[in-house]
Amino acid sequence: MKRDVDFEMYIKEVKKPFSGWDFSYITESGRMASGMLSWSYGSMVTPLIGKVSSMLDMGTGGGELLSKLQPFPAVVCATEGYLPNVPIARERLEPLGVKVFQIGDDDLLPFEDQTFDLIINKHESYSPLEVKRTLTDGGIFLTQQVGGSDCAEINTMLGYPINEEFLHWNLRFAENELLENGFEILEAKEEFPVQRFYDIGALLYYLEAIPWQVPGFKLEDSLEKLYHIHELIQINGYFEVKQHRFLVKARKK
Repeated sequence: MKRDVDFEMYIKEVKKPFSGWDFSYITESGRMASGMLSWSYGSMVTPLIGKVSSMLDMGTGGGELLSKLQPFPAVVCATEGYLPNVPIARERLEPLGVKVFQIGDDDLLPFEDQTFDLIINKHESYSPLEVKRTLTDGGIFLTQQVGGSDCAEINTMLGYPINEEFLHWNLRFAENELLENGFEILEAKEEFPVQRFYDIGALLYYLEAIPWQVPGFKLEDSLEKLYHIHELIQINGYFEVKQHRFLVKARKK
């Protein structure tokens, strides 16, 4: 099949470097955009930080978000499980007084019991038992999560099955799990905003950064379906999918 030159150019986006948890290459250029949520994770975190003496940021990525949440309490730590992100996070956060811990498993955090008054978590897995163990009595856990049906249309359009490992992951499941582990739910919301890709290169850049979206994805096996999406973008101006986001604010009893 003969493909146009724009498509061939965009295909090369898969080789672009990605570091930390920074999608600015395609977001700040307007090539990918997400719909608005009815809440702001950052706006919810900021006043909580001002009321505590110790906090933990789980899954800090390259520390991009945490670095913007100053001033910090007296004790602030961060964890990161993706090895390439750890030196990036340390370089950004340690000059700010944040101690960054590399971890391998969210079921075993390297902290003593009742260490933190506040644990925040954006798009990172967690063990309710470990969160409870490391929180002080009455401590707050605030998490924004990516639900199991996130961007499922990408998988469908590319001819790959939806990742069944995470299909159960939604607000109801997370709430029940926290309740069963001794938390009181203070706030909970779940929404499905749209996400748009304005060229096929932006989609490929996204898939390269988030390989778990389409497990087993191979560029060379998907060129025909990618070209079909490229053609749809030429007609509609974008390729639209539905995100899946939920938020829980809970207190340790």
